[in-house]
Amino acid sequence: MPRQPVYSIPANVANTQTLHFYPDPEKKEEEGLPKTVRSYAGYADVSIPDIPESHLFYWFFESQTCDPDIDADKQKELIEQTPLLIWLNGGPGASSLAGLFLENGPLRIGDDAAGSISVSPDTWNQEAHVLYWDQPIGSGYSYCAGDKTYVKDEETLSQMFWLALQQFFATYPEYLKCPLYVCGESYAGKYVPYIAKKIHEQNRSSTGTHLNLAGIAVGNGWIRPELSIRVMIDYAYASGFLGLGQKDVLDFGYANFQEALRAGKMKKATDLGNGLVNAVLAFGGNFYLYDVRSWDGLSVGALPAYLNSDAVKTALHVDHEWQFADNSGPVADALKADIMADASPLYTKLIEAQEKYKVLLYTGDFDTACGYQSTEEILDEIMKDGWRNAKRLIWKQAQGHPKGFVRTLNNVTQVAVPDSGHEVPTYQPQISREMLYNWLFDRPFHGQDPTSAVQAILDKAQQDADQEKE
Repeated sequence: MPRQPVYSIPANVANTQTLHFYPDPEKKEEEGLPKTVRSYAGYADVSIPDIPESHLFYWFFESQTCDPDIDADKQKELIEQTPLLIWLNGGPGASSLAGLFLENGPLRIGDDAAGSISVSPDTWNQEAHVLYWDQPIGSGYSYCAGDKTYVKDEETLSQMFWLALQQFFATYPEYLKCPLYVCGESYAGKYVPYIAKKIHEQNRSSTGTHLNLAGIAVGNGWIRPELSIRVMIDYAYASGFLGLGQKDVLDFGYANFQEALRAGKMKKATDLGNGLVNAVLAFGGNFYLYDVRSWDGLSVGALPAYLNSDAVKTALHVDHEWQFADNSGPVADALKADIMADASPLYTKLIEAQEKYKVLLYTGDFDTACGYQSTEEILDEIMKDGWRNAKRLIWKQAQGHPKGFVRTLNNVTQVAVPDSGHEVPTYQPQISREMLYNWLFDRPFHGQDPTSAVQAILDKAQQDADQEKE
């Protein structure tokens, strides 16, 4: 795996302008151009039994706290103290470059036909290194040389990813000692804990190069589908998208879905579970699954045209077409037995590990698919009685409405983000980055515990009621 810098990228689909990251030493015309960020991209080539010749695409951005004008070996301490975030989108089948260009990356693609690229002021690499991966194979630029070969389970997926990480850090050893956080969204609610578990196990067994795993972060995670689908039905009913009779129909279908789960018929459960999701949307006039307030979903716009342009592929050292899907297509089909499986036990193992990994679970409150309630009930089960009794702060701005609702117990932090759908960094870019950095760097979430004020309200109401003479 060679070191492959990204010196510049086209600034639009037509490649009529250029965004420069770093002067290309082989191009004299770029001498004297400013250095803005160190960035690398390319493939990790991974082979395992049954899935040989696989190629997982990565795109790395160094933290803006590091100076690209100074060689890495001359700012070794700063680089190594800076957290390195792995970002994974879900799907299955979604490319993490959607996260880069539409959510938390240093680049933004406009919603115009030209696909204009701009620098984002809300990027997560302001104070952290960020490493975007397209995985599993079949997602984004990642592919397998074998025709119609895809990953069928999380164990295989996490093994391939661990091997890819071994290659990455062998090629870029200056980042090996960075605190490593595996982060992601949606179906990555499964990817993230499985990958973190694999790193944890390989570290414990002294297999390969030790990776400095420090924690995980998951936004609107698809973790326990049985719970998420029940919550989705209830949410749609409470929001007025279902009548009681329609809810009865869905409840009957949900019982069949549960029966398939209990019998371990996971592919059948996936068919029934996906059917329930589609039925809820059909009853509700096809509201947007990931934001109950909207009828129209977030669009990838010109991103496919941009990423499939020859100039972009050359800049990123790739040789394959970019693919994107959300729980459809061959990647999802191959993972059919995994889609409705419960991943919550893995969170328990990571939370209770003696390494005390930091865990952040955050949710946009208007997501009907993977929203707040399911995450809250999972944490209540994992953390036992202490969770309900832990302080839940109203995280406030100096003026205006709350930024979120925050609870921390031991090594676990949960943040509920108002006025946000599924993709929290898209809906609330500044708040999501502040949330992330507060968690990463142990900065305070400034706010108030409303418990005493609420108790005063209830006491006053009781006093008033006691004085009433009926």
